[in-house]
Amino acid sequence: MARLAQTEDLTEIQSEILTAVREFVDKEIIPVAQELEHADEYPSAIVEQMKEMGIFGLMIPEEYGGLGESLLTYALCVEEIARGWMSVSGIINTHFIVAYMVMQHGTEEQKAHYLPRMATGEVRGSFSMSEPHCGSDVAAIRSKAVRDGDEFVLTGQKMWLTNGGSSTLTAVLVRTDGEAEEGSSVYKKMTTFLVEKPAGFGEVRPGLTIPGKIDKMGYKGVDTTELVMDGLRLPETAILGGAPGRGFYQMMDGVEVGRVNVAARGCGIAIRAFELGIDYAQQRQTFGKQIADHQAVLFRLADMAVKVEAAHKMMVAAARKKDSGERNDLEAGMAKYLASETAKEVVEDSFRIHGGYGYAKEYEIERLYREAPMLLIGEGTADIQRMIIGRRLLEDYRRA
Repeated sequence: MARLAQTEDLTEIQSEILTAVREFVDKEIIPVAQELEHADEYPSAIVEQMKEMGIFGLMIPEEYGGLGESLLTYALCVEEIARGWMSVSGIINTHFIVAYMVMQHGTEEQKAHYLPRMATGEVRGSFSMSEPHCGSDVAAIRSKAVRDGDEFVLTGQKMWLTNGGSSTLTAVLVRTDGEAEEGSSVYKKMTTFLVEKPAGFGEVRPGLTIPGKIDKMGYKGVDTTELVMDGLRLPETAILGGAPGRGFYQMMDGVEVGRVNVAARGCGIAIRAFELGIDYAQQRQTFGKQIADHQAVLFRLADMAVKVEAAHKMMVAAARKKDSGERNDLEAGMAKYLASETAKEVVEDSFRIHGGYGYAKEYEIERLYREAPMLLIGEGTADIQRMIIGRRLLEDYRRA
């Protein structure tokens, strides 16, 4: 029985859900992940099975057809899925962020319209803040929406949409300067629009184009795209929450819970890298004994295990704090920062244990070596997390 990354005080339902997801990962994801990743093939069969399991609706309230589970339950499921293949966890994570934003900030009409279909996976979400010239600097976005009668006309270019092609509902952050009072903060000049679209590439609806998949060194299978708006017309009812000027705060709320889930993905990758490393260390022999008996390798395994355990516990603590209704931006930032760095370091240590074989594509660690760096930049770079952590610490430890 594995001792690492265990979570205390789970309910019976939580334990049952995690057991089901773990079995699904072991039987349906890990055996095919290498082949699908190398082919950069979208995991359609896996997605269909996740729909049947209710994973797309884990946190959506029962009144809208979801399971009504906690952020902790969701994060632990993401950890398990990322352990199998990080790209699959990305398909879930962006959908979850949009569903969370609708749950927390949508009008009653928007909740009733979207959430039941999001719970089943019929409607799948993606969201967009980044642009070609800016990522973490959200205040620098240039995409805009201008009122034209009862509609808004959207123009601009977005980047790095996970699920950009496969999603059917995209939350897009744009500037709405004309809707703000004179002298308002730039953060009150941003609005989130809910854009319905068919899945696919090219001009998917008048004024909206998804050019195609961005070719990446890792994080394959899942589609990452641009989004181009050129005269995209949307009704006022497409504004998340019904009123302009709240978009920045809505997106930041979504990203905050998203960071917990990125931390969970980092934990999942680190766990898998440790599993692969400790297994290989007991198979490979040098100088007449298994390499796990060499002190250098033994120390490396010990360091990996400590990092896995620490990252998992911090991720769990951040999720539980959010579930309790408390502010958790400090804890989420810490968890995301530690888990992403941990994933990179543990994967590299496992890669070293594998030696030359780690460089061969037939070995799973080669894939993890290409996937782990994405976590250092997704949902805010590591340096952005350090800024968030430092500023919050100054708030808490301000000199009198």
